[in-house]
Amino acid sequence: METQELQKLADHVAVNLPGADLEHRLDPNWDLYKVRGKVFMLITDLPGRPVVVLKADPDNAVALREQYADITPGYHMNKKHWITVQGGGTVDENLVKQLVTDSYQLVAHRGT
Repeated sequence: METQELQKLADHVAVNLPGADLEHRLDPNWDLYKVRGKVFMLITDLPGRPVVVLKADPDNAVALREQYADITPGYHMNKKHWITVQGGGTVDENLVKQLVTDSYQLVAHRGT
């Protein structure tokens, strides 16, 4: 999946989740996706590559990084709880949808 397609798909999934809000930050250029006032996804452009940063269960985050070359520790986030996804040959549409939904659910259901 191409990186810009990845960002568009992640955005589409996120904004259609119940109670999800999008906040634009211009400096630096980040799009923050929140539920219940807490961030569950960030979209930005790192030098040379657009990325999506998502919350992940710590055990699942390790497994994802081991299984997919295009998933790395969360950029500018707690490396245990966040992953960075970039476009490439190992990431497909179904995986992106699942990762965004999982991230949302981790944050939306925390404390309930």
